[in-house]
Amino acid sequence: MIFRDRVDAGRRLAEHLEKYRGEPGLVLALPRGGVVVGAEVAAALNFPLDVIVVRKVGAPGNPEFGIGAVAETGDYEISEEVVRELWIPRSYVERAVQAELEEVRRRVRLYREGRPLPPVEGRTVILVDDGVATGHTIRVGAIAVRRLNPKLVVIAVPVAPPEAIPRLQAVADDVICLATPEPFLAVGRFYQRFEQIPDSQVIEILKSFRVEQPQTGN
Repeated sequence: MIFRDRVDAGRRLAEHLEKYRGEPGLVLALPRGGVVVGAEVAAALNFPLDVIVVRKVGAPGNPEFGIGAVAETGDYEISEEVVRELWIPRSYVERAVQAELEEVRRRVRLYREGRPLPPVEGRTVILVDDGVATGHTIRVGAIAVRRLNPKLVVIAVPVAPPEAIPRLQAVADDVICLATPEPFLAVGRFYQRFEQIPDSQVIEILKSFRVEQPQTGN
């Protein structure tokens, strides 16, 4: 399955989430690319949209290879198996987690102007990203949301490697993934257009939802 772009992926994803229409719901997207996908899901279901900021923790000398992730709530998860296999010093892990927490706080200020996460208690929370590689970031996002007593935690992504799905199912009530190709290679391989999303676009999308779809109470 190849998606034209993130808008196309979001619209296709929304079709598989119709069963949640009418729920007291909320879409939390992972910036940046996940916000474009999440906006289509939120618009289709008439749900509010916001972000949950989660950052990958990269390996020494190879920041693109994730060894874990940290969320804006302070929740984090590190793959102890990878740490052992790569002989990564504990001191590196601690420094990397703190560095990513600082970046998370900066992005919260940027995207939400310092506002806290919207209330999730009793709501069906759909976590959306534009795809999954290792699954660390959206998994930690789900763990963080779960602690806030939602009704349901749903993970929704257009594409992921098959081996990531069981790890996501372990922390969510439902996982919707449209494609689990093998070999996987990279998320961008399954999009015709996969350009970098600027912060300004993320901010504009979030502002449009705050104006057009104000959040309601539980």
